[in-house]
Amino acid sequence: MSVRAALTCICLASWACGAAAPAPSLAPPTSRARATAAADGTQAPSEEDAAVPISLTNPSRGSRTALVTIVEFADFECPFCARAEATLAEILEMYGPDTVRIVWKNSPLPFHPNASPAAEAAAGVFAIAGADSFWKFHDAALRGSHSLGPQAYEQWAKDAGVVDGAAFRAGLASHTWAGAVAKDMNEAKELGVLGTPTFFVNGLPLAGALPFPTFRNAIDEQVRLAETKIAAGTPRERVYVDLTHDNRAREPEKTDDDGGESKTVYKVPLGNSPARGPAAALVTLIEFADYECPFCIRAEATVRALREEYGDKLRVVFKDNPLPFHSRAEPAAEAALEVRAEKGDAAFWSMHDELLAGSADLSDDALAQLAAGFGARAESVKAAIANRLRHRSIDDDIDLAEDFEASGTPHFFVNGRRLAGAQPKEKFEEVIDEEVRRAQGLLAAGTKPEGLYEALLRDGKGAIEPEKKALPTPLPAGDPARGSAAAKVTVHEWSDFQCPFCKRVQPVLDRVAREYGARVKIVWHDLPLSIHADAPLAARAAREALAQKGERAFWGIHDELFAHQTDLKREDLDGYARGVGLDMGKWKAALDGGAHQGQIDADEEAAAAMDIGGTPAFVIAAAGANSGYFLSGAQPYPKFRKLIERALTEAK
Repeated sequence: MSVRAALTCICLASWACGAAAPAPSLAPPTSRARATAAADGTQAPSEEDAAVPISLTNPSRGSRTALVTIVEFADFECPFCARAEATLAEILEMYGPDTVRIVWKNSPLPFHPNASPAAEAAAGVFAIAGADSFWKFHDAALRGSHSLGPQAYEQWAKDAGVVDGAAFRAGLASHTWAGAVAKDMNEAKELGVLGTPTFFVNGLPLAGALPFPTFRNAIDEQVRLAETKIAAGTPRERVYVDLTHDNRAREPEKTDDDGGESKTVYKVPLGNSPARGPAAALVTLIEFADYECPFCIRAEATVRALREEYGDKLRVVFKDNPLPFHSRAEPAAEAALEVRAEKGDAAFWSMHDELLAGSADLSDDALAQLAAGFGARAESVKAAIANRLRHRSIDDDIDLAEDFEASGTPHFFVNGRRLAGAQPKEKFEEVIDEEVRRAQGLLAAGTKPEGLYEALLRDGKGAIEPEKKALPTPLPAGDPARGSAAAKVTVHEWSDFQCPFCKRVQPVLDRVAREYGARVKIVWHDLPLSIHADAPLAARAAREALAQKGERAFWGIHDELFAHQTDLKREDLDGYARGVGLDMGKWKAALDGGAHQGQIDADEEAAAAMDIGGTPAFVIAAAGANSGYFLSGAQPYPKFRKLIERALTEAK
């Protein structure tokens, strides 16, 4: 999947929790160039002539001459902006201020009533007390997004270093800083920014609270491009401006998929999902949704209005896609499916409607009580939640959503045509009316009503196949593994002990090992990254544990290294070695003498042969296969489960 296609969480007036939003345009706003002050007091060239301009009114952190600049258009009341800040902090920590700079621009959304006042308050803090104070206010405002208001602004400003509270209050009352906010908003409009957060990485647009690997791919590419420009003679302080224009020229033309609506038809199967409306309806609307998603709740009113408007012409099919960051979405789905299993589709839809009414308590007890009101047994519902009794149906829906890149919720297919997010009713009507006419044409041409949906999708696109990589021959021998030697599937992991995302994915791998048992083997391959100073020695240390006491000692020290990821200096490693009972004389000789480097080099070469440059990275291969399914980053368990299940069917 391209960087541009891998869009996730974004807050939009008509978009979704986790929905893929249209990438913004790179057309630069018209601006007057001004010089900006460099760190040494000289005048650095202006950046207002960049494709994504930066001015003196935009707070930033990181060096003015950083190789990569991430401009963020954000909203203090947007929960996805708050979520994205953790990723931005990790980016700064990993790359450092000389490589990455982050610039804030305000883009308060109209349906967030406190966003504009908060933006003015933040702009005031920046104007009065500077960038350091702004970022302190910024962090407090995003943490306290549920308590935005004048008293909070004043307290946060004071805590951030604004001494003259009277001047701050007066500025807010007179909207002194509204112009700075309006300037950012005008730029957002001209750039095609439709929601928050939206980022521009050296001008390359990325929309949503994206995972770190997506940013990393974009950043690493831009670092290479920046270094090439500098080597060719471009002054470092001019690299950002030049690259934004280069990236604008590289951007492909927009397709009909932009805007969340597509003329393309996808062959999304109905399966055994609950449906309401006649099987011979002219239009079938398939919805992938999450009971904890506020945008699904918002969209439900639209779907209800469409059912009333179109009557028997419309069939609605529901599929579960509980998002991993909504902890109560899957239990709610389990409860609804248990109601369906016990009392049928009519009871399911009653439960579904109540869950998406916006006021449902999603605790286990409340779900059981709610289900009991529709005829299900409360104890059976609790058992279904506790034991994930309906997980196969939910897993199948999650896999189908991924197959058709329905990455967020709500996500709709109208006779196979994609509509992503809580779109306004008019958007649905436009597509439905076109599909009514298309269906009527097929019926007039002789298509039988019971075969209409299949006929409408006959020439559509099928599921997107996951990426595969050919395995190098031979793979490095002797790498540590856990699981049965006779396993039908091997999960090859390329990892780095200092990488926070490698640590994050370990509980997922533990779950894989626990749930698949002898059917799956996990093999460790070293890929210590150059940006992690302590990773190479940690890799050799774990290899020495393997050499001395075998795989049990390796996995023991593996767990210690990830548990104490900020303590990987030599003295720390020595302590972990003693903890697993290693021979310290052999240990010292091995680490001082560069032992096991050849094995690590072999793993790195294997990664390079597959064009794997980041961690964690996985290749999931069936026994006897010469290729496997590729998975990049700290992905949730369903991603692994889907590819493991595929590989199991292919195992010889």
